[in-house]
Amino acid sequence: MTAKRSIFEEVGPGERQPAAEGGLIDRGRAGSRRAVRVWLGILFVLVAAMIAVGGLTRLTDSDLSITEWRPVTGAIPPLSAEDWQAEFDKYRQIPEFIEQNSWMTVEDFKSIYWWEWGHRQLGRAIGLVWALGLLFLFATRRVPPGWGGRLFLVGVLGGLQGAVGWWMVSSGLGNGMLDVASYRLATHLGLAFVILGFIAWYYLTLGRPAAELLQARRSADRAARAWATALVHLTFLQVLLGALVAGIDAGRTFTDWPLMAGQILPPDPFDLSPVWRNFFENESLVQFNHRIVGYLVVLAAVLAFARMRRAPMESVRQTFAHAALMAVIQMVLGIATVLMAAPAHVAIVHQVGAVVLWVLVLRARHMAIYPRGTAIQGGTART
Repeated sequence: MTAKRSIFEEVGPGERQPAAEGGLIDRGRAGSRRAVRVWLGILFVLVAAMIAVGGLTRLTDSDLSITEWRPVTGAIPPLSAEDWQAEFDKYRQIPEFIEQNSWMTVEDFKSIYWWEWGHRQLGRAIGLVWALGLLFLFATRRVPPGWGGRLFLVGVLGGLQGAVGWWMVSSGLGNGMLDVASYRLATHLGLAFVILGFIAWYYLTLGRPAAELLQARRSADRAARAWATALVHLTFLQVLLGALVAGIDAGRTFTDWPLMAGQILPPDPFDLSPVWRNFFENESLVQFNHRIVGYLVVLAAVLAFARMRRAPMESVRQTFAHAALMAVIQMVLGIATVLMAAPAHVAIVHQVGAVVLWVLVLRARHMAIYPRGTAIQGGTART
């Protein structure tokens, strides 16, 4: 039995008081946050896979192979030779087949059909996982206080994404169109990155107790937050520009680097009329803009890392270092994609790299707002 201590007795340097334990409510909320994170983690993987499959669908020119939007009955693929012929006959009526793919047989058509069907099927799976998961979380009262609306928002954006997807596909079915409209493709991909961003942000936030996040926010570095916010905006803009490049196959037009056709500014950058069309449809200007903003992303990421090397929190320094490293890797992947004329296996790695960069930039911003660890300033520790 230990001796009683005076309330004014000092505690030795090697002695520590036991950490305070949370009550049953805190434990319950922690369990709820873990359950929601598992569900969000599954959704994150599915959405990331959806982006990759969508990229391959575009790279294989499969995105117009299904000419109807049937959210329910479309889940069933053709099951007989007659069904396949019926689908193929619908495809034969659109300009892409008439002007570009008239050589195709039913067997050739199947290869592009399965890419688009798989892409849409994965979208249905994501919707199902979201709906069943959220229903389970509400039924078992595992949704943390204040999180119901945010988790419901993910599903609303997912439903909107399905409608935007058909809006995109329908643009390629009209007269004179051989591909989907590039600006609609950019909208579709941009919304996918927004959805992925929300999921990643919620996953990071729920990984720490609410009280810890509140305390951490008081130690936030304003400069780190500003740099990270700028990086988020630049990275998202670059994603949209990449979608425009993919939409008009601009990545296969100029295959030299660092110049374009031997020039800094490529030939005929404003050849289309009205002028605004060049920013969406002119292969020269679209690829040029994608290159320039890519350089800006790398420059901003490296400068942010250099600035954050003096940040008091080690966690902040590490997340900015990871974002800067990935920005450089992504630029190298982009250069390789251009030099190789955007083969599918290289271009899809470049697109997956964009997903990784996007998540790391969001992680850097999250850590800038909610730094983890202890800061050393002026010889004193501050958490």
